[in-house]
Amino acid sequence: MRLLVLGGTEFVGRAVVEEGVARGWKVSVFNRGTHEAPEGAAVLRGDRTAPDGLAELRNGEWDVVVDTWSWAPAAVRDAAELLSGRAGSYAYISSRSVYEYPVAVGADESAPLVEGSPDDADYHDRASDYARVKAGGELAAVRAFGDRALLARAGLILGPYENIGRLPWWLNRIAQGGPVLAPGPAELKLQLIDVRDLAAWTLDAAARQVGGAFNVTSPVGHTTMRELLEACVRATGSDARLRWADPDPILAAGVQPWQDLPVWVPPGDLYEFLHRTNVDKVIGEGLRCRPVEETVADTWAWLRSIGGEAPQRPDRPAVGLDPEVERSLLSGAA
Repeated sequence: MRLLVLGGTEFVGRAVVEEGVARGWKVSVFNRGTHEAPEGAAVLRGDRTAPDGLAELRNGEWDVVVDTWSWAPAAVRDAAELLSGRAGSYAYISSRSVYEYPVAVGADESAPLVEGSPDDADYHDRASDYARVKAGGELAAVRAFGDRALLARAGLILGPYENIGRLPWWLNRIAQGGPVLAPGPAELKLQLIDVRDLAAWTLDAAARQVGGAFNVTSPVGHTTMRELLEACVRATGSDARLRWADPDPILAAGVQPWQDLPVWVPPGDLYEFLHRTNVDKVIGEGLRCRPVEETVADTWAWLRSIGGEAPQRPDRPAVGLDPEVERSLLSGAA
């Protein structure tokens, strides 16, 4: 199989490239060259936001194209239109954020979407609404590829190469040891997707020219907050002691769920949206999710291999709880 990855050097794109190379596929990556491509991939250079920036893609044919673009949808439009006659399938890594919020519990891929435009070309607005640009990217992919467009609406993505900082923050905090504020309820069910499982499923489906939208995340209750944080303790080998706290005092202290305490959101509408997703369609199409213990252990091994500090996307704020706020909350934790 001939695979073209637009991007291919960070987090999701890198996982896709490594999966393709491991399968023995002929893999090419197209990017600006800001980061080094994984070993085994051919490199094509270009800037999607620049005039004539797609020149390197004017020739060549591919069986599968994977696009992880998260900004102006016009970049997806231009690439997809250029490649539509020379590629078998176009997989766009989208997000469950494209659904209108709040989403009814149990809603599937037919739930209403936010408005987006495939022709939005504001390349410099990094603060653009993420849901809107992802929705526009979906429309661009479908307009060019029709039923050969695969829309992978990913949920919470964790795993090696993470450049958002969620799991890396927890691992580094727990590695410090001592009492650690653990936001409850401890048995709060979580849905997530290991980046490598997302990559493998996307390539499997695209190679079969599966089209349409899929909620790509684990089944409800794949893990819990307790299981996730206890896996971090085991992986790091630290003497950390998880001190579980109810949501109310955490919220009263001004702590922002998801941002200050990554992954965690208390029960409510946002929790229902993030962690009670209908995944019947993607499970029926073959998604397999590895145990959270493996995701945590491999992420810790990767972090140690790069000196402990994860890369940070420039368009995302750093996550994590102020140590002073944590100490204050720990004084009242169970």
